[in-house]
Amino acid sequence: MAKDHGSSVKNDKQYEGLRKKGMSKSRAAAIANTPDASKKGGKNSGKGSKKSN
Repeated sequence: MAKDHGSSVKNDKQYEGLRKKGMSKSRAAAIANTPDASKKGGKNSGKGSKKSN
């Protein structure tokens, strides 16, 4: 069972998973609190970091 990370984190299970992957506490909390974050699944990950020249 996921630990309770306080009232500021809505999805404790997702928060723990993100922290295990090395994500910062604030970023993991922001993602865990985003509605439908698991449905988005990083679709926009990496966009803007690569240039097509």
